[in-house]
Amino acid sequence: MNTRTLARIIPSVAASDGAGVKLRRSLGNAQTLRHDPFLMLDEFYSDDPQDYLRGFPAHPHRGFETVTYMLDGHMRHEDHLGHRGDLGPGDVQWMTAGRGIVHSEMPQQTEGRMRGFQLWINLPAKEKMRPPAYRDIAAREVPVVTLECGGKVRVIAGTLMQEGRIAEGPISGGSTNPLYLDVVLPAGGQFMAPVEPEHNAFIYLYEGEAWVGDDRRELPMRAAGLLSAGEQVRVDTSQVGARFLLLAGKPLGEPVVQYGPFVMNTRQEIEQALADYRDGTLTAPAGSGPEQRRSRNG
Repeated sequence: MNTRTLARIIPSVAASDGAGVKLRRSLGNAQTLRHDPFLMLDEFYSDDPQDYLRGFPAHPHRGFETVTYMLDGHMRHEDHLGHRGDLGPGDVQWMTAGRGIVHSEMPQQTEGRMRGFQLWINLPAKEKMRPPAYRDIAAREVPVVTLECGGKVRVIAGTLMQEGRIAEGPISGGSTNPLYLDVVLPAGGQFMAPVEPEHNAFIYLYEGEAWVGDDRRELPMRAAGLLSAGEQVRVDTSQVGARFLLLAGKPLGEPVVQYGPFVMNTRQEIEQALADYRDGTLTAPAGSGPEQRRSRNG
């Protein structure tokens, strides 16, 4: 199998969002730094409550999906449809903004560590105005695969094949058919896994040291490594081990026009989203509420 190489490195930069939450942004720190269908990846990580206490008060989205993955801490999601979800360590929320949703994400702690990720995934033009949908995924619903080297992989979305075994995450299918893995490698460990050849893929290293591909190119800490084409991914680590995300998805190949929390295909559609938000008509029509689902095929 043809192994992917590390084709481009996008370092994360310090940023803030919401009401001043401090974070690191790699993909999306400039509008040219995307990897179709992925629009943005934020890592939030702090032991200082002043870095996160003000949270993300009510704000709108249209035209894409958000995935919030918690490692440490407690965050509450509420939206205009009356849905409330509590995210703790290992929990995931997968939200399809579609036509429009107004939601908040607020910390439910006044001390301790708050740590996790938010990923934005684009939607194709034909789905940007669909009714909003969401799923809260408890940590216990996420399969954990033990590697031969002693490492572990949490399969949040897509399918992982390892040594004749198949593990399927709670989210699957859809237009971008995403793969979302959280990989922990012990000292001297190695991770190899097949990836759909037509999918774009990247790795985000958030702990330790990692070398990518057969040529063992080093990926810096807190950087997104965009991968070349290929059929499989290989990551090796040193005596300090590594923790990283592996994300892959089917590219859409469509124009992307973004204005803050709105991601559409044309400037005119962005102007319409802004007008709808001002007029109070951004959100889904009455009676079209969110869809609870087992997978994105449903």
